[in-house]
Amino acid sequence: MVDENFETNFPTEIITEGKVRIIAPNLKAYGVCASDYAPSRAPVFYNPVMEFNRDLTVLAFQTYQRFIHRKITVCDPLTGTGIRAARFAAEIEGLKKVVSGDINRRSVDLAIKNISLNNLQRKVSVKHKDANRLLIEHSAPKTRFDIVDVDPFGTPIPHLDSAISAVRNNGLLASTATDMAPLCGVHAKACVRKYGGRPMRTEYCHEIAIRFLAGAIITTAARREIGAEILFSHCSDHYIRVYSQIKYGAQKADASLKNMGYILHCFHCLHRETVSSLFTVNSTCPECGAKMDYAGPLWLGKIFDSDFIELLLKENDRKGFNNSKRIEKLLLLTKNEADAPATYYLIDRVCKKLHLPAPSVAMFLDALKESNFIAIPTHFNSRGVRTNATAFDMQNVLKKVAPPTI
Repeated sequence: MVDENFETNFPTEIITEGKVRIIAPNLKAYGVCASDYAPSRAPVFYNPVMEFNRDLTVLAFQTYQRFIHRKITVCDPLTGTGIRAARFAAEIEGLKKVVSGDINRRSVDLAIKNISLNNLQRKVSVKHKDANRLLIEHSAPKTRFDIVDVDPFGTPIPHLDSAISAVRNNGLLASTATDMAPLCGVHAKACVRKYGGRPMRTEYCHEIAIRFLAGAIITTAARREIGAEILFSHCSDHYIRVYSQIKYGAQKADASLKNMGYILHCFHCLHRETVSSLFTVNSTCPECGAKMDYAGPLWLGKIFDSDFIELLLKENDRKGFNNSKRIEKLLLLTKNEADAPATYYLIDRVCKKLHLPAPSVAMFLDALKESNFIAIPTHFNSRGVRTNATAFDMQNVLKKVAPPTI
């Protein structure tokens, strides 16, 4: 056991999360003003808000381990304080080894101390290496990992190719993106550069963001004649997260690419549709005749697998995290929307267009179902509804549920 009072040249504090205790930068010392993002200003990156992300990651990796029924190896190439690696080693049953790394020397030193603090040296090794170099060194057969976790501050795009190369066949790739401004269309050129597609600023831009990241995984893997299946994704706080299973083979890559395409959107009447194509589609709105805008190319396939989510729910009952209730709510919502149509409507957005008072979500869901439409809430927005109703169908139902006030 190491001394918790070891000397550093920056302020630290002891953090307890899950089953581990770690030494982390004292973020209060770096919050110079309200607009500062303290984690990125500290000499070693640590974000307490991402505890929810880390809890879900432990659940997903444990679920995968139980599914394959053998010991697993994990790579954490952007380790920071080492908290992810420590939690994996301490909390995942059937874990054989975690290889973590960071290009920041301070991060490596702190991560090593934190691994020792929790007596996890036999399960975790920490390397002072660039993430891509660490991953490429494990790209040969028999050296690959069962799971690679790419959790950067910003975009995971610079690491996707090397990460995919380091995942064995049928292994798991977990990817986080926090660069929501490009993905949601605020900085469109940055999205084109990084994710290879044109974004669109719509009420469902967070779903578009997940589909862009999933599409980047699919197309990057396809260049190596590898396919991928999206098992789970979610949008929480300031980031998106995608879990994908890697499938080796040119035919599997081709099959994955068939789910790439575009989302077409009419800003006049709010109609939207998907087109499975890798080429730009020009279209007029079939409902109102206006010119439609588009986002893509991006992933149009499923972004939730209901069977995998059911396993996550069972694992969540076993683990008992502080965030278990929040996790359960998220998982139940995503499970219900797994087979629902792509994109969702915001009730308030449609009502604003019609100059109508907005009804409750429950009331509107019931009204859609009574009209024989699919009506499912979404985890992306508490006022969002997935449905197979057209934009005009939606408007007609809303006019019945929420007549204009006199």
